[in-house]
Amino acid sequence: MSLKLRQPKKPAGTPRGPIAVTPADSAPHALAIKAPASQTAVFVPDQNYNPAAQILGDAGSSEALRNLLDATEHVKRTDTLKLLRQALEQFKAGDWAGGGDTALKALHVDEKSAEAWHILAVSRDKCNDFASAITCYETALRIQPENPIIANDLGRLAYKMGLYELSEKFFQFFLDKNPGHVEAINNLASSLRELNRLDDAIDLLRNAIGENPTDAQLWNALGTVVNAQGDMANSIIFYEEALRHDPIHVHARYNLGNAKGVLGRTEEALADLKTALPLFLDPMHVHTCRLSIAFCYLVMGQLEEGWKWYESRGKDETSEKIHYLIPKPHWTPDMPLAGKRIFVSAEQGLGDEILFANVMDDLLREIGPNGHLTIGVEPRLVPLFEKGFPAAKIVRHHTTKHQNLPVRLFPDITDWEAYDCWAIMGDFLSRYRKTVADFPSPHVFFKPDPTRVAYWKSVLAELNDKPKIGILWKSLIRHSRRDRYYSPFQQWDDILRLDGIQIVNLQYGDTSEELAWAAANGVNIWTPPGIDLKNDLDELSALCVALDCLLGPANATSNIAGAAGATVWMITPENSWTSLGTDHMPWYPSTRVFFSESLLDWSPVMGRVKAALIETFTK
Repeated sequence: MSLKLRQPKKPAGTPRGPIAVTPADSAPHALAIKAPASQTAVFVPDQNYNPAAQILGDAGSSEALRNLLDATEHVKRTDTLKLLRQALEQFKAGDWAGGGDTALKALHVDEKSAEAWHILAVSRDKCNDFASAITCYETALRIQPENPIIANDLGRLAYKMGLYELSEKFFQFFLDKNPGHVEAINNLASSLRELNRLDDAIDLLRNAIGENPTDAQLWNALGTVVNAQGDMANSIIFYEEALRHDPIHVHARYNLGNAKGVLGRTEEALADLKTALPLFLDPMHVHTCRLSIAFCYLVMGQLEEGWKWYESRGKDETSEKIHYLIPKPHWTPDMPLAGKRIFVSAEQGLGDEILFANVMDDLLREIGPNGHLTIGVEPRLVPLFEKGFPAAKIVRHHTTKHQNLPVRLFPDITDWEAYDCWAIMGDFLSRYRKTVADFPSPHVFFKPDPTRVAYWKSVLAELNDKPKIGILWKSLIRHSRRDRYYSPFQQWDDILRLDGIQIVNLQYGDTSEELAWAAANGVNIWTPPGIDLKNDLDELSALCVALDCLLGPANATSNIAGAAGATVWMITPENSWTSLGTDHMPWYPSTRVFFSESLLDWSPVMGRVKAALIETFTK
């Protein structure tokens, strides 16, 4: 098969230049690169793809344990050797914690044993104590700086932690020691993909496939890279080529289903995803695949079936499952609600906390005046929920880790005995939103302070008499799979230059680069003073309502604006599950949707938005 790729056209104004690659002459140091600061999760459009699924190898696999056993042959102290082999036997029995304890005993005998530190690192890795694991791997590598196996394990851990610059360095080091190693090529390409170094990843994989033309994993990896470019058509070709060489390659089958879903080939997508589902062995991949199936049904407008599959969002039996420290039974649909005292936690992710609040009025009505509802939300949302649902008590939630597992706490609740049961917002979707017709219209459930709306209207009026158009263009969470859902800022140029409107910046986060580009190109974008666009969400809702219109993708701000009844024009890819198979946004009746037919070229949809602005606001 030819390896000539149709490279997507770069949007006008997209910067491009050489990418510097530093050769890995010796193993990099893990602790030289810090983990990224934690970010508040925001709305994720159609992101049903797990990058860790594309990494090959496992520090606890049979092959990895054999390598560790071989490494112990070089241990000279018999007492240390005995403990290390005992630890590996415990690993084989699935006792990762016990094996780690035994490795610790070996370190008490010989604290400079790289093998003991490596085995302890594997234990901590498998127990999801990633911070300790990376320290142990680093120590082992300092003792044996030329050991490629330690570097490879550390690369996989760094990848799982989202430290892609670090994983790229370790995989490159391993590959330098093991030229042509297919697993390492796949893993390095995956890291490059997550760093948005897509051309580098394609070059790496093209050369590897030239040497290994029947390797299904390499074809699959190539598919994931062009998929990240937004080129679904080519990605499908490469996934199908992977399946030609290995018909039961589960990741290729799963990726093929997702790519078809993005292109609107939903029935085909369902068939591929349901073929992949029984082939996945670990719970995380099973849940991810089930969520993809859920999104297909929701795109088809089959809400009842979609919500059934969507229950997998809880990620049971995985390290990502959130544990709610609530000493009451979890509500199930057969439990009555009328007259009950119910506690409801928001979902995971700011966007979903807002989106699924759509059903809270329904729940309040069913509970009735003799019952009570308390809702736990992200702290920044408390004022909005208090105004929107005055009949409910609103408290903050706090998500942290306990024994390496995510847990959600509600510090303001001290009287759990007063509640009958608890639930998560999304639990009620199948009860109150069986069809699109069940979504009320009009429906405004966030109610900003009218005096603050009036204040912002006066501030905007003082600027000029032009219609005020707010804009958003990106998410704070950046990676290759997410960036494709957002139009590059330079493709906003024609809209930003429209005569007769005043552009208002609503984009949270660092916008200095984009605003500097706009200023240099003579574009006037006004940033509202005295408001924290990321954290002061109550004030932000008032500003959104005061505007004539808000343009942008699905993110936290556009969700807040839609829930507050502001005029929102949402720019989003076709076949977004949140549209539920319609041409609008049932969750927010005041929102108009502009669909992009392509993730490669946003200019057609931006042209339609420009035409609508001219028709609505400048004639």
